[in-house]
This record gives sequence, structure tokens and C-alpha cells, in this order.
Amino acid sequence: MSRDENRPRVTHHDRILTELRNRITGGEWQPGFQLPFEIQLAERHGVSRMTMNKVLAQLTREGFLVRRRKLGTFVARPMTQAAVMEIADIEAEVAAMGLAWRFDLQERSLRPPLPQEVLAARIRDHSLNVLALRGVHYAGDLPFCHERRIINADIAPAATGVDFHQLAPGAWLVREIPWSSAEHRIRAVPASGLVARDLGLATGSACLEVTRRTETSGQWVTLATQTYPGDRHQLVAQFGPGSGAEPG
Repeated sequence: MSRDENRPRVTHHDRILTELRNRITGGEWQPGFQLPFEIQLAERHGVSRMTMNKVLAQLTREGFLVRRRKLGTFVARPMTQAAVMEIADIEAEVAAMGLAWRFDLQERSLRPPLPQEVLAARIRDHSLNVLALRGVHYAGDLPFCHERRIINADIAPAATGVDFHQLAPGAWLVREIPWSSAEHRIRAVPASGLVARDLGLATGSACLEVTRRTETSGQWVTLATQTYPGDRHQLVAQFGPGSGAEPG
């Protein structure tokens, strides 16, 4: 069996979900825009109406769409969000609270990227391996942030030999591979599965999720999703008259 045969495939659902989400976040579909009817979208994308219904239902749950009975599906008004310009140093954040920081690495593997990672990180070469990490940042004895991350093993091969029990992955990357561009996606999510367990939260508890993708010289470096308990974290952005957001 070839390596490609072992690789997970991107489903029609994942492909369409990413395409429609990007049309919204990229500004092609503005707030208030009415989408074509479900059956029309299904025909355009060559999928069943059931598949398209699941895509639209997920985008609705994520807050991107509003579905109005007998009227149709519309792009939702944007959620309130802060413009975060800098890459957070979680160890420094915890130290500023006067607490001891540690990172509990719970999962580590060198593997092919998952279909959803290929889409989110915009990975062009599906044959590469990624270093996948999962762990929890602690502030004192309390879970502070849950982190899932993949690192481009071709761009950062040295990462495969680093002991991330002693050093946070993000801090190592900032030090070793200066990034040239980054993008953040911030949203409110309910805690579930491993996130709820690792943060010691009840399922459904409100959390703040920050997903960050960084590049260097046009090549993706890392995709990280950091999830914070909603009652323990806030984002602050400072603005000046006539200027954009400034790092805080």
C-alpha cells in the first residue's frame, strides 16, 4: 500500500465548509448577503442536499450564517472581536500574574497532516510530515490554556528533537524561526472532549479559542489552536486616533 493510500482524504464536507467560510471571512460574502438556496448550492458543488445541509448547519453553529425560516440563509453580522496583533508569550503572561508556568505535553507525534489541518494551514505539499503536539499550559496549579499545534517539519526539522516539556512550542518557534506574517482567528466555543477534560471544565463551558497560522518567506510554519477558559482570560487591543491596532 502506498503512502498516499494511507493518507486521510479531504471530504467534500470539509472542502465546501472551508470554501464557504473563506468567502465570508475574506469579504466576498458581506454581512446580510443571501446565499443561493440549499439545493442550488448542492448542485453547484456536486454533492447531495444532505451534505450541503450539514455544511450550512455547521457554519450556522459557528456564527457565520443565520438561517431564517421561509426566507433563506444569510451571512451573519460579525461577532465583536479584538484585533490582536502580537503573538502571545503564554509563559510571560503567567509570570506577569506572579504564578509559576509549566507546559504539560500530553501528546506528540510525527505524522501526515489531517484533512482539516491541510485546509486550515493551507498545506500545498500533502506528502510532508508535521510534528503534532497537544498539551496544557498551567498557571500555578490551575490549567491556563489548552494547546493543539502542528509544525512544518520541513521548515523546522530541529523541532522534532526539542523537549517541549521544558520549553513552550510557541516560544521556541519565535526564537528559532522569525515569522514574516501571521493571522489570527478568534471565536467563542463550548468546551468539549479533550479540551474540557484537560482544562478541568464541565462540557459546554464557555471558552475563548485563538487559532494562529504563521509563515516565513511564504512557507507555512505552524498552525496552533489555543483554548482558554472563558472566565479566566480576556484580549486587550489598544488603538490610536487614525491608526490601526497596536500591539499591547
